[in-house]
Amino acid sequence: MPVDAGYASLSDNLLVVTIMAYAVAMLLYAVEYAFGDRGRVAAAAAVVAPSEHAARVLVGAGGPSSMSDPTGVVPTAAPSRRRMLAFGRMAVFLTVVGWAAHLGCLTFRGLAVGRAPWGNMYEFAVAATLVAVTGYLVLLYRQPVRYLGAFVMVPVVLLLGLAGTVLYTRAAPLMPALQSYWLWIHVSMITLACGIFLVGFSTSVLYLIRARYEQRAGSASMRFPTTLGARLPAADRLEQVTFRVIALGFPILTFAVIAGAIWAEAAWGRYWGWDPKETWAFITWVIYAAYLHARSTAGWRGGRAIGIALLGWAAMMFNLFGVNILISGLHSYAGLS
Repeated sequence: MPVDAGYASLSDNLLVVTIMAYAVAMLLYAVEYAFGDRGRVAAAAAVVAPSEHAARVLVGAGGPSSMSDPTGVVPTAAPSRRRMLAFGRMAVFLTVVGWAAHLGCLTFRGLAVGRAPWGNMYEFAVAATLVAVTGYLVLLYRQPVRYLGAFVMVPVVLLLGLAGTVLYTRAAPLMPALQSYWLWIHVSMITLACGIFLVGFSTSVLYLIRARYEQRAGSASMRFPTTLGARLPAADRLEQVTFRVIALGFPILTFAVIAGAIWAEAAWGRYWGWDPKETWAFITWVIYAAYLHARSTAGWRGGRAIGIALLGWAAMMFNLFGVNILISGLHSYAGLS
């Protein structure tokens, strides 16, 4: 099928719109996070000296406070709450605008080539990040998790920037080995799992920041990025969110691996051949299985379990980038020249 150049060009332009919308949204999330009424920056800027009011005393001396600050002082009124809420709402609006452009980018890419739009690394990265943003918006609709915004947008913007530059591949038909209905089943499930695990990766990193913040609460020597933990939910809460997100993604990953084996038998006459991509997919599956087992059966909590989750994400990223770029195999479909 010939490539529709008009749709392909529109897809490329929508990618630019997507990156710009997400990047601005990321900055606005960061502004609300840093300068909101409970933010570290706002708290530090709004300190009232003890001489101004005898009742507002050093936290270290046992004075009352609705929010302890590790610097040892009690904050007063923060910058305009209404203004910070406006920043947050504008960030969400731009996220939705970016999501719509993101969906359009992937849709018109598919229309341009007349196939599933995840046949190379560029398309896979675009699709996986769309899943991640969709997952964040769903969480935001159900729970007050706007604090996740900047931390989800950072990897999304980075991956999309990488996709639009280093990984970019012109719209083209698939190579014969990929021309199968299994592309819709196997790769779409891998994409879905990767996007979900990206959200789990973000909450895992936030857990480490918050846990460190709680550990060093009251210390005057606290530094970045530990100071980011001031506005995050409790570490236990972040650990629970991570567990639920990974528990959602794991069955999808399992199905994707099984579907890949079935496709391999149809294409190459064997279900499993320890090709590098197959091997690292299995390694990733084992790591996430170990995380769920340790978390739900062995009773592991906190940093030990989170460490396994981060190892699983690292294995998945190596499977996506390292195997495709550095290692030759039957699955070398990066699309890079």
